[in-house]
Amino acid sequence: MKRYFILLILTLIFASNQTFAQTDEPTAIKSTINLLFEGMRKNDSTIARKAIHPTCFLKSVGKTKEGIVKLQNDGVDAWLKSIATPRGVMLDERLLSYDIKIDGDLAIAWTPYKFYLGEKFNHCGVNVFTLMKTSDKGWQIIGIVDTRRKEGCGE
Repeated sequence: MKRYFILLILTLIFASNQTFAQTDEPTAIKSTINLLFEGMRKNDSTIARKAIHPTCFLKSVGKTKEGIVKLQNDGVDAWLKSIATPRGVMLDERLLSYDIKIDGDLAIAWTPYKFYLGEKFNHCGVNVFTLMKTSDKGWQIIGIVDTRRKEGCGE
């Protein structure tokens, strides 16, 4: 009986450690995403680059003036250069929530947002981040796809 009790205690300890490890991953993923936007707010591409894997892609889903849905490919290096360019107003992308899904070393995060130039509302949309847990740097963003619109933003 004593042996079963010890086995039960060890099982509970192991299960609680596994649960803690799983619940810590979303926090690490949020930190990576927040680091990207910290760099953007500070006009510091060096900070933002720490969150991004070297092979990261950046795409936007939008519509042409004729209403045709298109996929726009943006260069990450050009985007990083643009956020490092001083404008006199802060680029402020405010994430409204996170919906994170994880499978081992792969994760996605769905993050609705509102974008402001300084305190002035500019547009809203959704980011879909794809992340990979690397051996040396932890979670890094390997892809970003977003939408952008001015209507239906609650402003």
